[in-house]
Amino acid sequence: MAVTTYYAGRMSHEAAPSSPATDARTLTEVVTRLRRALRTSIRTDYPWEALPMAQVELLMALADHAPARIGQLAALQRLAPNTVSGLVQQLVESGLAIRESDPSDRRVARVTLTAAGHRQLAEWQQAHERRISTALDKLPAESREAVVAALPALNLLVDHLFTP
Repeated sequence: MAVTTYYAGRMSHEAAPSSPATDARTLTEVVTRLRRALRTSIRTDYPWEALPMAQVELLMALADHAPARIGQLAALQRLAPNTVSGLVQQLVESGLAIRESDPSDRRVARVTLTAAGHRQLAEWQQAHERRISTALDKLPAESREAVVAALPALNLLVDHLFTP
């Protein structure tokens, strides 16, 4: 396996034996660069993509689990409840979510996405899918096939990362 090292934004490919440590380091570097490249490229085409990733992740959690209590969202996102409460407030102020009393316990707030929140999330997902599709189309067929073939293993890796 080739080890990729990054120096001031440049890549260096060196032949090296594969090991769990080098594989983990290389995957970490690639995923970090992939996220950064996607965030940067999407902002070029879609200026509305100023929504912080923490808010996007909260929108995704709400899309899957709404209505949700702040504590439930905090547990899902592995964040402190006061952090999630602040993020929810930002989403409420932006018109992307609503906070209302839980009918079973008036002391607890439930959060749901608004229609605007659902639209914003759908636009965000579609924009990212278009950017990734465009980049995949530029890859040689062998590289594209390798990326697609790795998807099931990457999904399994994500599952393991979410398991305590």
